Amino acid sequence: MRRTILVLLVLSMVLAGSLAGCASEEEVSGELEIFSWWTSGGEVEALNAVYDIFSAAYPDVTISNAALAGGQGQGGNMKALLETRMLGGEPPDSFQVHLGHELTDSHVIADRMEPLGWLYEEEGWYDVMPEDVVAIASYEGEPYSVPVNIHRSNCLWYRPSRLAEAGITAPPNTWDEFFEMAEKLKAAGIPAIAIAEQDANGGFSGHMLENILLSVMGGEKYRRLFDGTVGWDDPDVTEALEIMNKIYDYANPDYLSTAWGDINDRFVTDDGPAMMLMGDWTHGVLMSKGFKDYEFIAAPGTHDYFMVLSDSFGLPKGAPHRENAVAFLRIIGSKEGQDAFNPIKGSIPARTDGDRSKYDEYQHGAMDDFASLEGTPSIQHGAATSQAFLVDYDIALADLATNRDVAKAQSLMVAAAATEGFGE
Repeated sequence: MRRTILVLLVLSMVLAGSLAGCASEEEVSGELEIFSWWTSGGEVEALNAVYDIFSAAYPDVTISNAALAGGQGQGGNMKALLETRMLGGEPPDSFQVHLGHELTDSHVIADRMEPLGWLYEEEGWYDVMPEDVVAIASYEGEPYSVPVNIHRSNCLWYRPSRLAEAGITAPPNTWDEFFEMAEKLKAAGIPAIAIAEQDANGGFSGHMLENILLSVMGGEKYRRLFDGTVGWDDPDVTEALEIMNKIYDYANPDYLSTAWGDINDRFVTDDGPAMMLMGDWTHGVLMSKGFKDYEFIAAPGTHDYFMVLSDSFGLPKGAPHRENAVAFLRIIGSKEGQDAFNPIKGSIPARTDGDRSKYDEYQHGAMDDFASLEGTPSIQHGAATSQAFLVDYDIALADLATNRDVAKAQSLMVAAAATEGFGE
């Protein structure tokens, strides 16, 4: 009799577990609100490709694509609204965030995100995502977001036809070569490089400077800027700022009134700048425009490095539709999801098992470079340091772009580093 009761008890527990699993699947219905700043060409289409996969798997879910423009810089509209909602206890179901300090310092340490180690285990992501990528996604050994891609920051995009107008047959490998070419382009009436500084503290120059710093300092010394063993008053930082300051002399003359969101349109015009130092999302944007007169080379002096950043999504505590958010995370971390997203976005998958047949020549090279080159973390895109430091870093560069005072800009960075307490 006791044995019979025990068997019935075990069977009832198994049945209950099965029903719980079924109930979980049934709960994937209703709404799913996703925050992002993807509103430009290539970005929209890439995210929509993921939504298509999600909708096919979960047709009873209505996706609310809460995308807001202007998130590239530290003070973007999307980030400001997200911060308000997170602090108010009204999070979206999931949101785009750069992998690393951008999420950790803003929301993980504040205990507003759920740890995702259990999801990594279930989906086998520990086996298919590089250890260093998982480490950047993690805080105290636990991952808190799912990377959908790997972007490269240190890309110099150039238009061969515009270089040819000034008698230039190859792009620059060093900053000395760049300035030699810039003089020739200037004589021909062509802006050497595209810059967009209209958005207050928007970060376009911040993106450029991180790569100039890398070119001057090398990978090891560059990383030491963030652990306090190299100061922001270092002569190499001065040299990098002087290069940045000189570059403005060869930019589109209206760079102070040009918005980041408009710079790609300027780049593709018949009288557009010859070069642009910007991440490889530019590849996705230019592809979306059907523009073909452009090629890629690593930013001057950075050919041995891969400046890394990654877009990711996490799970806020109190997400209104948690089951739907988890289902979305499973999709964006899947091979199918990443191979749908990245060929359009211009990036490469965060997974190591991407289907290379779906990617183009640039992306094949980026995959190979990511696997073989020394990786360094992006400042501007949240991998290297906190959002608080980034705010001050961008303020310093906005001042440089406007006032052209290297000493002042560097003093602002030194003060920002002291406030952040690097190395403490």
